[in-house]
Parts: sequence; structure tokens; C-alpha cells
Amino acid sequence: MSTTKPTQQFAFDRRRFLTRSAQAATFMGLAHTAPAWARGGDLHNGAIRAGFDEVSGRDIALTIGEGPRVVQGRRGHAIAVNGSVPGPLVRLKEGQPVRLAVTNTLDEDSSIHWHGLLLPFQYDGVPGVSFPGIKPGETFVYDIPALRQSGTYWWHSHSGLQEQAGHYGPIVVEPAGADPVQADRDYVLLLSDFTPLHPHTIMDKLKKGEGYFNYQQNTWTDDYPLSGEDRRMWARMRMMATDILDVTGSTYTYLANGRGPEEGLEFLFNPGERVRLRVINGSAMTFFNVRIPGVKFWVVGADGQNVRPVEVEEFQIGTAETYDIVVEPTGEAQTIVAESMDRSGMAVATLASRPGARAAVPPLRDPPLLTMADMGMNHGSGGMDHGSGDMAGMDHSAMGHNMSSQGASTDQMAGMDMSGMNMRDTSKLPPDVKVGPGIDMVSMNPVDRMGDPGIGLEKVPHKVLTYKDLVALAPNDDLRRPSRQMEIHLTGNMERYMWSFDGKKFSAVSDDPIRFAYNERVRVKLVNDTMMAHPIHLHGHFFELVNGAPADRQPQKHTVIVQPGGSATFDLTADEEGDWAFHCHLLYHMHSGMFQIVTVAPRGNQSDVKRVGED
Repeated sequence: MSTTKPTQQFAFDRRRFLTRSAQAATFMGLAHTAPAWARGGDLHNGAIRAGFDEVSGRDIALTIGEGPRVVQGRRGHAIAVNGSVPGPLVRLKEGQPVRLAVTNTLDEDSSIHWHGLLLPFQYDGVPGVSFPGIKPGETFVYDIPALRQSGTYWWHSHSGLQEQAGHYGPIVVEPAGADPVQADRDYVLLLSDFTPLHPHTIMDKLKKGEGYFNYQQNTWTDDYPLSGEDRRMWARMRMMATDILDVTGSTYTYLANGRGPEEGLEFLFNPGERVRLRVINGSAMTFFNVRIPGVKFWVVGADGQNVRPVEVEEFQIGTAETYDIVVEPTGEAQTIVAESMDRSGMAVATLASRPGARAAVPPLRDPPLLTMADMGMNHGSGGMDHGSGDMAGMDHSAMGHNMSSQGASTDQMAGMDMSGMNMRDTSKLPPDVKVGPGIDMVSMNPVDRMGDPGIGLEKVPHKVLTYKDLVALAPNDDLRRPSRQMEIHLTGNMERYMWSFDGKKFSAVSDDPIRFAYNERVRVKLVNDTMMAHPIHLHGHFFELVNGAPADRQPQKHTVIVQPGGSATFDLTADEEGDWAFHCHLLYHMHSGMFQIVTVAPRGNQSDVKRVGED
């Protein structure tokens, strides 16, 4: 994206940086300018508030604390910032610098990552990668130079599993000039998930039994549209067609701005107004399908970047993604539904013409079933298309499925002979992928799935957004052809709950980062060898989705969903020097090893590449 490079040069050696003591002591006085409630004073004496305040200005004070939290009568422990979950909306301005003094009152280290913001890497907020973290009782100041972007973003902890406990909040960066999105009202809708369980308890249960939270398992007496042969196939493969999400509504209450579906979140409007909703998925583990039943709206932004308006009735939003939509509500009230991808629960908000106005809340739709494409067996026009037909009559005897209950296909496919198909054929993997117990599946024929609307949305009777619908509103400024290509495989063993890139857990590759030369232009192909959708996030950069849009209008994102058994491709200009995290944004996948470091070499004395529109 078009950026103005900061003139200040920063030390680059990560190991040397991490050995230094936190520099925040110099700035401790900043935190004391905040009111008492913002210094953790009320966090231990009462329940944490739902919803968020707003902070802005040149100097902002944030305090991390903990306390009890109650959501629809369910009590749990929470980590909050400035006394609320979500934490405050941080409102910033393009072209202006900001100092964010973050004080940690916990008994453990903490951090804040500014998700989607372009900034010097040592302020990115990832302990062990870009800074040491914030020790108990200490303050760290994120001294961010003039912001080079506008749009909708969010912030969250990158320490342990604190994000699951409530340590997150929204960011809005106002544009320096006129906003191309015109609306009468502008709201933030932050989606998330709450559980009374401690995050490490969830991690422990997933390690012991990956299907622990899946209450939608198929049985001989269920109502799923599976034939007897289908069920025998799933039994032979030791898999479940309903294995969509690792953690589900069996423990989660799905939240809208910190409030459960029965707690009455409202967005007021007057008839005839255009309402902008900045939708942020701040969940730990949940994909949401967002719709306003029976209403069309326009998607106008993706991951903070403006796109040409796309009229849809639903979109799937992966963890860590953001979408801006514009809707013109009518009537007395309309319901906003954010249904979890496995349809085990939903978050709810209301567009209301007056306080207390309500519209009907639709029931949960039938749970989706995974398809042959999710096995990586959608062979496209060059082979078998497993997207239709009847599975009855297929010969699965030699499929070689030595796999867990990770889920796969129930698309009906008549008469297909699957003999000899090996779902763990590691000969299909490139030599740099480490083959071992961390891989229990290899996608047979991974095809580009950026035109897929998302699991369970293939056959709904209305228009659903896909990545192929996204076209950048403003032209991209780097039109060079990539100088090289890179392929990264998303790998895992569901039964053992092991997740990785290229078969290597992060603990094994921390000294072997993905390296880019400064200003290098690279085409990166992500291949998903698992049967779960993964939202992959690269810190410190935007990349351009190779989605069929013209080269100068490829949409820019910081997070991309890679569909099960498929692939997604993006072009990256590596022009942000430093060490950056690169990971799956499903919290427990990242915690289990699907994490890497991307290192962009220092700029040194080389000149910047001339960009489109520059003199």
C-alpha cells in the first residue's frame, strides 16, 4: 500500500533488542495522568463492565487488570483494559503520531498488539519477537510515528491465552481527508466469544480429546442428510462430517460488543439514514456468518482498506478480519445476526429506530456438513469434481485415511471409485515440509478456493460475499511482477491437536524465520493440508489477494482465510523492516505451534522502489 516511510532508523537485531530492559520506565509518569479508574482501581472491587469507552489524543493511557465477569448469568474470570471487556475504542487520526502508555497490573507478563497498524516493529507488541513484553507493575510506551493509514482495526494481547479472557478492543483510524464512505451513523460491532472456563482448561481438553466441545456429532439416529454408506465411510475414516469448529456454543456465549444475545445491544437509527457498521471479529476461535435477515447491504471495506461497494446479504468473517458495511435500515427494527460457522450459537444486535424496539431473531440454521472439497478432493475441470453427486456406491476401501476425527466430506457423489486414494500421501508434499507425527492429512489436489463463500454457505438462497468479489477502491502503488514464488503448507494432526507451518511447530523453527529482502516482491501461496479453515495473519504488512481483480486493484488485507483442502495466494511487498509474527489467528492453533517469524532485512542505504503515482 502507499506509505511514507518513517525517517527515524531503528535497531534491527531482535536478540539484542530482547536482551535490553524495557524502556518504558522513562515514561512511567504518563500513566499517572490517567484517572484512577483507568489505573486498575476498580478492577478488583467489582464486576468488569461490558462494552467499551473511547480514548483518543496524542497521549493515551491504558491499564490491564483482571476481575470477575458475568455474561447472561455465567460467571468467569476476565482480563480487562480500563475496566471493561472489550477494552476502550482507540480512536486515532491518519497522519498524526500517538503515544500509548500501557500499564500492566496483572501478576503475569502482558502485551498489546495493534492488529493491522503499520508501525516500527518494536512497537508491534509480540513478546519474544518484537519486544520483551510488559512485566507486572510496569508500563511500556508504544511511541508510534505518524499513522500511514485509516480504517477499522483492533488490538489484543499477544501474551499466552489472555485474548480469550477479554484482552481486546477496537481501533478506528479517521482519514486525514474526506472519507469515501458516506454514512449518517458510524458504529463498531465487535464480535467475540466468552466462556467461564479458564483458557488453559480449554487447551487441556483439546489436547486430550479434540472433539470435546463438539456436541453436533453424527449418530445412527440423527437427522443429518447422510446415507448408511456415508456413515460407514465416516466411521472407517474415523472422522466427523460435523467437525467444523474446535470450540463451540457448548461452552461459548457469543458476544456483540461484550454483550450476550439476550443482553440487548442496540444501534439507533432514523428512517432514511445510512448506517455504517465496522464489523470486527475479535474472537479467540470463532468464524461468524453475518447477516441482517432479508436485507441487502454493501461491503465497503475489508481489513481497514476501502473496496468497491459489493451488494450482498451475508458474509463470513474469520477471526481477526474486519469488514465495513453500509446498510439503510427500514421499519421499526432489524436484527443483526452473527451465527457461528458450525451454527451452535449466535451473537445478536439490533438496528433500532427507538430504544427498546426489536425485530424477530431467526432460529439457528441446520449445522453444515463438510464436503469433498474440504478434503482437498475438488479436482476442478481437470479431474473429478467432488462438489455434487451421491457418496453412496463409492469404494472407500483403499483411501488410506489414517486420520483423526477432523471432518471431511458429505457432498453426495454417485458411483465414484475412490480406490487407491491416499489422504496421507506425503509424496505430494514439497521437500521442505517436515513429515512426521504432526501431519495426519495431505490435501490430494488443493485448488484455489478464494471464490468459496465459506463452510455451510455454498447453497444459501442469497448472495454471499467471497474474496473474488473484493476490488480495491484506490489503485495499488506497486505493480512489479513478483521476483519469486513461495509455497507454505498449513499442516496439523487433529487427534493430537498439533498445528504447524510446513510440518514444523514454532518451537522448532524460532531460529529459522521466513526471510525477505527489503522491498522484495514475492508471490506467496498458502496450501491448507488440513480440513479446518485457518485465518492466517501477517503482522506489519498488507498483502494483495490474487483473486482475479486487475493487478492495480487487487484487494489488500492483513488476514486471509485459507479454506480446508484448498489454497489462497497473495502478493507481498516486503517494505516494513524488522521481525514480524506470522500465524493462524485461531488462538489455540497458534498456541499449539502454527506460528512463524517473518524477517524483512534492513533497508540500509538502498533507495525505495519508485511507486505508481510518485514523481
